[in-house]
Amino acid sequence: MKLPRPARAAAERAPDGRMTLSEHLYELRNRIVISLIALVVMTIVAYIFHGHLLHWIEQPYCDLPAKDRAFGEKCQLFASNVLDPFTITLKLSLYSGLIGSSPIWLYQVWKFVTPGLYTHERRYALSFVAASMGLFALGGVFAWLTLARGLRFLLGFANGGIVSLLSFNSYLSFVVAMVLVFAVSFELPLLVVMLNLVGVLSAQRLRQWTRGIVFGIFVFAAVATPSQDPFTMLALAVPMCLLYGVAFMIATIHDRRAARRGPSLYPDLSDDELSSIDDDEPAVT
Repeated sequence: MKLPRPARAAAERAPDGRMTLSEHLYELRNRIVISLIALVVMTIVAYIFHGHLLHWIEQPYCDLPAKDRAFGEKCQLFASNVLDPFTITLKLSLYSGLIGSSPIWLYQVWKFVTPGLYTHERRYALSFVAASMGLFALGGVFAWLTLARGLRFLLGFANGGIVSLLSFNSYLSFVVAMVLVFAVSFELPLLVVMLNLVGVLSAQRLRQWTRGIVFGIFVFAAVATPSQDPFTMLALAVPMCLLYGVAFMIATIHDRRAARRGPSLYPDLSDDELSSIDDDEPAVT
């Protein structure tokens, strides 16, 4: 079913960003279409260079000691099915396209969320987009640096005549899982800062929850990492704790500045109570 275009253009929307249901659906459709186009384009580009990508993604496995590889000095991964070469190329191109187009679809996510924010919150959108892309890339780099150690830990158990005959399909799934787990996990501080800026989480509450959050980070790292070895767990948990510390400091600075600006418009309401929305309500002087 074709979704009708709203009568009001984007430029004619209310200054506070309010939109009707049809406008929200039209906006969502536009953002999804742009993201899909970016994904398709980057997937095609990745397919053109898939030979170089295959060689590049094999490097962590080829850097392992010869005793941990099935063919000794020769660095080879096998395909167990007739369709495997095709599906591997398709998967590799799609995963690379997803990562390569991440700046565009992350930006589209923020552009869809931004109209629902207040004016003072909306100005943070561009900064959040840039930070989310940087943290996503940083997580992927950390995953790549720890990938070889995780492989060495897992394949090192193949002793006593056991040979690890690793298929490229399973190896690719392992690499992608590592990269995505690290990349998405590194977005934690951005989520904390965002919740603080919109008034959901205060620095005081974060201070009270710090021990539980740090414990939860280590539990998450132990469960989420595909290799589940101690080194990879620490490589994920320690940076996440440091990034959480940075987010906590930003939240503390923000709350102190907010306190200096004056009291809230609704001092009698608790954090769990809803306030009335009145654009004409005078500010507190």
